[in-house]
This record gives sequence, C-alpha cells and structure tokens, in this order.
Amino acid sequence: MEIYLIDAIGPFFRNYKKRNINWSKIPFHSFFGKPGKTRLLFNTVRSDLDLFCGRVKKVGYNCVSFDDVSHLAPDPWMEPEVNQAICDLQKEYRELFAICKKHGLGIYLTMDILSLTPGVQKKIGGRRKRANQFLKRQVTTILASFPEISGIIFRIGECDGKDVKGIFKSELFLRTSAQVNRMLHDLLPLFEKHQSHLILRNWTVGAHPIGDFNWHRGTTARVLKNIQSPWFILSMKFGETDFFRYLPLNKHFFRIPVKKIIELQARREYEGCGEFPSFVGFDYHKYQQELLSAPNMVGISVWCQTGGWMPFRRLSYLDPEAIWNEINSFVTLKIFKENMTVSQAVKAMAREINCAQPEMLLELLSLSDQVVKELLYTPELAERKLFFRRVRVPAQVSVFWNNIFINHSVRKLMRALVGNGKECVEAGYDALTRINRMKELTRELGFRVEDIEYMADTFGLLALAREYYFLPYSEEVKYRIKMAKKEYKRKYPRGSRPRYRIKTNFSPFTMHSRHLRWLLLILLRDKRGYRVLDHLLILHLLAYSMRFLFFLRPKILPKFIRDSAMGIETIFR
Repeated sequence: MEIYLIDAIGPFFRNYKKRNINWSKIPFHSFFGKPGKTRLLFNTVRSDLDLFCGRVKKVGYNCVSFDDVSHLAPDPWMEPEVNQAICDLQKEYRELFAICKKHGLGIYLTMDILSLTPGVQKKIGGRRKRANQFLKRQVTTILASFPEISGIIFRIGECDGKDVKGIFKSELFLRTSAQVNRMLHDLLPLFEKHQSHLILRNWTVGAHPIGDFNWHRGTTARVLKNIQSPWFILSMKFGETDFFRYLPLNKHFFRIPVKKIIELQARREYEGCGEFPSFVGFDYHKYQQELLSAPNMVGISVWCQTGGWMPFRRLSYLDPEAIWNEINSFVTLKIFKENMTVSQAVKAMAREINCAQPEMLLELLSLSDQVVKELLYTPELAERKLFFRRVRVPAQVSVFWNNIFINHSVRKLMRALVGNGKECVEAGYDALTRINRMKELTRELGFRVEDIEYMADTFGLLALAREYYFLPYSEEVKYRIKMAKKEYKRKYPRGSRPRYRIKTNFSPFTMHSRHLRWLLLILLRDKRGYRVLDHLLILHLLAYSMRFLFFLRPKILPKFIRDSAMGIETIFR
C-alpha cells in the first residue's frame, strides 16, 4: 500500500459555535465571503494544522484530505463576488498546503458532484452538457492552480445536508451508472496529464439507480466499464452500508480489479464520537487479514473527524480529550501499514503516550469493544442482512447518532425483528457490569474517568430501554425510564458536556404487531438481489407514492427524520 490518508478538517471547527454540528464538511458558510472572519479563522487554522500534521506524520500517515474543490475553483459562470471570495480563499489554502508539504504529507481535495451557486445553476439551466462542461472546467482549474495536490476525491452518491447554508449547494447530479462512467472517461485524461489521482467514492445513500453502487455487482461493473487508468482509485467503506459494526467486508474488494482504498472510521460517528472509548482494533484487524488476498489494494482512508450530525466536538490530534479517537487512528494505521496484531499495535500506542501498563490498556479497549457491540447495538438485529430498496438497512435502530429512541413504535419494531428479547435484556445488563471494571482500569491508567462514568450513565439508559422494548409492558418500567431520563439531563445539563438526546414517547402505535410483521416482510429482503416484488412495487411505485405523501403532508414524520442529513425522502428517489 502507498496511500495512508487521514482527514484534516478538525482545525476548521475550533471555536465553531453551533451546538449541533454537521461534521460532513467544513462550515464554509461561517466565513466564506467574509474577509475579516476568514483572516481571523485561518490564523487559528494554520497553527492547529501545523500541530495536526506534525502529529499524524509522526504516527505514520502520509496524506491528508481537505474540503473542497468548489470553494477553490473560480469560473466565468460564477457571481463576481463569489470569484473574489474564492481568490481570497485560494491564498489561505496555499499557506495550508505549504504546511502539509513542510511535514512531507500529500494533499487531496474533496469534491461533490455537483456543487452549484445560483448563478451557475441558472447558466446550466438543467442541461447536462453544460453541467459536464462546468465540471470539467473546475477540475482543470484545480489541477492547474494547485500542482502540489496529489488528487481529488469525488463524492457522487451523497450531497449536502438540509442544514448546509452558504452560496454553494451540492446536489445529486449523477444518477445512473452510465453517467458516472462517462464522467470518468471525460476526466481521467486530465488527471493522467497532471499525474494526479482521481479517487471515486462508491458510497451512496440509495438515491436514484446509482444508489446501489456500493454493493450491486452490475451497477459497479457498468460504472467501471473500460476504466483502466493507473491514476484511478476506487474508495470503499468496509461494509455495504455506513460505518457500523457487525458488517462483513464488502465483496467488491475481491471482485474488482482496479486500484482500491478502504475507508475506515476512527472517530465513530454512531458510537459516541470519542466521548467514551469505542475501540475498533479487533474489527479492523480482521478486515486487514482478509484484504491480504484482495487485488490492487493501494491504501487506507481513515476518518478521524468527519461524519455525522451531533454536538460532540472533540478535535482529534488537537484536544487532549480526543485520546480515544487517536488510539483508534494509531492502531488502525499500525495494523494496515505495519501488519501489527492488535496487541502489538496497542503496546506501540502505550509507548507513544508513556503508558506503563499496556496490558491494562488492552483490557480496557477490549472491554469497550464488547460493551459497545452489546449495548449500542442489538446483536441479533445487527447481524441480520436486511435490504430496503437500494440500501442495506443500518445495524442500529433504537440509537442513531446522539439520539436514543424509547417509544412505542420502536418497541413494536424491535419486537418484530428480534426473536429472543428476554436474553437481549439479560445480555445488556451483563455488558453494563463490565463498565465497572473499565472505571477501575481508567483510574489506574490515568485516563479521564468521567468519560467512563458518562458511558455508564448513557448505556444504563440503553439497558433500561431494552426492558421496555422486550419485556411485558408495565407502568413501573415507564416510570423508571422517565426518572432515569430526568436524572441524566440533570447530571449533564445543556451547556455542560454534550449528551445523548433521550426521545421518549409512550403513546400507543396503532398498527397491530401482526400487520407490522407482514409489512416488514413486504418491504425488507434478506438478499442483495432485487425480488420481482421490488421491481414491481418497492423501487418505483412506492417511491412515487411516498414522495407524493411527503409533498401533501411534509410533517407526517418526526422533525429529526425529516431534517437530518439529506432527509428521509432521499432514499425514495
């Protein structure tokens, strides 16, 4: 392998005031086109980036990634004030790139296909030929203006979330495998000329026919048809869905002959983002061993900061509190770059942080792995392979980002999908007892005990929620949940450390359990391939019906589901 890439967006979030943060992209809207704010921000970004680059280089990473092409590529179709702001930002980024080069790090820029201003959107006018011309000009401008960069990372299957503000807004422009293939053939000669990498991410959220790119053989084959350039790399998350546990390695790694990198997440967006330890070493070592037989693996892409919408704000390699994410980043690199075992990698980390008890550290991390897998996930459900339309169903249902859902509809859904609820409750409380040992180890090792206490308080709610989900209903359990939620909010008031949001609603969900099971049998499948039913009903007719329903009754779903990320309606496109 030759690429050991880590994201470098952390420095841009220093002193960012918004409570719930979109960690998917640098918050350009807060400074773009505002010269005073830009200068003030970049004074801090430069010093933080210098620290960040020095630390990740010492660990062994050799490349960093930044957002993004759109804010660095002026164009005749853009508004004059936008082009001026881009030129100002280019000067700031040149200084950032000089810092990276000083530390011997390669540089990659990210890019959504496509990000448009209102002026560009008007010029394009919905014509694909004009959009392709604009895209090609952007890439040409970047490769010519910044010869120091190593390449561009393209995101085609996800766009800006609903909360993203500012002059640029990305949209899902490429909707079919043929369109993506055509784009690659158009752009690759530019990258070959400049000897830069075109890295295509196959991640999608299920929208449009390209939505199954990250798992469907036929779609992938059509996207990569006749792509043979040495400057092309396919970037894939380790599983067939997002960064969840309990996922087998994506079979595409072994089937596809082109160069590939694997995406791995150290700051676990679905597992607390480093507010408590959530160790990934054992899972990632398993993947690494399997990938030894995969052709043309050329690197890894580790996310130490990127991903998710939540208030957790520890900055990896900048804040001492981000130690759990840094342990994950370090161990991941050592496993993939130096072929270390988990034990060897943890011992190396112990030396790095002057920890005199590496065996205790390994025990602590191992326990965190076990507790997270048991309580943040419901193992019986997480291990099931379920697909809905073009997406593999996430391995978490009752917990998502920093939200814990304790309500009657989730109760019915969990009871429909999990066979032995009583065992699930017992296993949850058994896992909870292991946190006591984690506290002991943390004290002896000199780490932040309050992180483990926070983990115990949060996971205690998860164990209690299982009683409500799986045991016969009782007012006593309902009362205990209400009291536990009240105590959790008292202990972690707004303005203190960020906390999970406990969303309770005990109002009856009117659908009968039997009817819910029938509905799930229709909507969900346990195989990757589409059923006749999917072609006749789920992929098209259901999609049109749901989009019409959302149009007529936009508030039919809870605000969290409507407004998070790209919105639930995206998967029905």
